[in-house]
Amino acid sequence: MQELIAYTRAHIARIGALLFARQLTDSGGGNISVRVENHVCISPRYSGQKHLWALAPDDVMVVDLDGNILEGKGELSRESRVHLSLHREFREHGNSVIHCHPRHLLVFAAMARPMPPALEATLKFGIIPVIDFAPAHSPVLAENVTNAIRGQETRIRKHAAACIAPWHGVFCMGKDLNATFDAVERLDTNAYILLTGHVTDEHMNALQDAAKKWDKQ
Repeated sequence: MQELIAYTRAHIARIGALLFARQLTDSGGGNISVRVENHVCISPRYSGQKHLWALAPDDVMVVDLDGNILEGKGELSRESRVHLSLHREFREHGNSVIHCHPRHLLVFAAMARPMPPALEATLKFGIIPVIDFAPAHSPVLAENVTNAIRGQETRIRKHAAACIAPWHGVFCMGKDLNATFDAVERLDTNAYILLTGHVTDEHMNALQDAAKKWDKQ
């Protein structure tokens, strides 16, 4: 297991750098975690502000499912409660969580608006819901995110499921880390299309209706 943990810590560092380079998160925050059996490898607090997402594998922390630090010298991020809650509840469906601040999706977060799919590539994720607001450091945020993902287990098993935290960012859980990263990028592209395509409220409603019909098929 130690070999897999070492690989996972390095992989999280690589994905963090990609998120930052592709403007899928920023220096203000975000976090990445992957469960390895009963351990969770998770990026440290201030991965953006202090590390500029240039993490070394040893910077990535290892905790148990209760958040007790097993390896690593940093601090756990404020959103670690969300990650651990998702890993505990949905461990049979996926093993990876990304919380990030994608440049285009942040507009939907700022407006507290759900995001319908605008592409065939994002139909599988359905309408991305908006949770009730809760501060980043609060256990209520973990509860709200977990509630939003509940019922989307099939999406996690096949690829990923996501929700929007108002005034904050996006949380995404997937079957593995590459799939979760892929989902985040697709969703931000989807947001870009909606924002730059001068989509009206009427069109947004039509997209939501189409997504609901597709979900029932």
